[in-house]
Amino acid sequence: MAIKIKYWQSNLKFRYPFTISKGTKTHQPSLLVELDFNGIKGYGEAPAIAYYNIPVEKMIEDIERKKPFIEKFSFTHPERYWHYLHHLFPGNPFLVAALDIAAWDIYGKLKKQPLYQLWHTVIANAPLTDYTIGIDAIEKMIEKMQERPWPVYKIKLGTKEDIAIMEALRKHSSAVFRVDANAGWTVEEALEILPVLQQLNVELVEQPLAKENWEGMKILYEQSPLPLFADESCVAEADVKKCNGYFHGINIKLTKCSGITPALRMIEEARQLDMKIMLGCMNESTVGAAAIVHLSPQADYVDADGPLLLEEDIAEGLHYDFGKITPTENPGLGINVVNRE
Repeated sequence: MAIKIKYWQSNLKFRYPFTISKGTKTHQPSLLVELDFNGIKGYGEAPAIAYYNIPVEKMIEDIERKKPFIEKFSFTHPERYWHYLHHLFPGNPFLVAALDIAAWDIYGKLKKQPLYQLWHTVIANAPLTDYTIGIDAIEKMIEKMQERPWPVYKIKLGTKEDIAIMEALRKHSSAVFRVDANAGWTVEEALEILPVLQQLNVELVEQPLAKENWEGMKILYEQSPLPLFADESCVAEADVKKCNGYFHGINIKLTKCSGITPALRMIEEARQLDMKIMLGCMNESTVGAAAIVHLSPQADYVDADGPLLLEEDIAEGLHYDFGKITPTENPGLGINVVNRE
């Protein structure tokens, strides 16, 4: 039985302008897809991230150009479909990710199980998700933190006031802090700030240096008092091994790596290399976040707060409670799409 595809674009507004070291945005554009297999519908999402140069328009263009090929595949298992899509769209991992997530949603519904059960995991064993505090005036960052009491915060840095920011935030919270520099530091800046972050009880640091600065990362890896996690330096499966010996862990993002299927392999490889695993989000709605949540029992750290950062959502099916995320017991992703505007 063939697959039928529908898609639409969302452009959801952030509760606050979202600022990282690379820039600011007020809305998150995303592609949402619906795959229909014999009346069973699966949903997937791929947010467009400017510095990866794959806008929603490009994803839509690729769908329209090869729509007959997307739909003619004889679906049996998501892994087979992913391999087919991977070769069909070699330059568009974001689109492949959305389609792969939708395929897994269908597969879970065919098997009448939530995805985490298909993978023989227990959702209660998943780590707590952090809540992200974007770069802003220090007073505003404190306000954002106080507005949502949370057990774990991810603090975006990469400014000239990073130490002042962290010292100020620590005065107002004893929660676990994680730092994401988004490649915003030089080696010299990182060596200066990392010991200070350790004193402020920061748990880990993501992507301190530019993604191609492997020589600098080797220096930090050997000298850092805190665990360092690759984000921009770990995009696809081939990057896992490359990061070994330069980072203590990797941040796997479904959109970047092209979906659930390769993410499962990346998790397995990272475990074999004795590297820690974070599952990260790219400001997805509940559609994309649900895929992360179902994988979360297999990770050491989780960053799946996308829906909390948005002013509105397009789906329901995740319950957030002070860091703990609980999906429904419905099969597949367990979500219900409620808004296609």
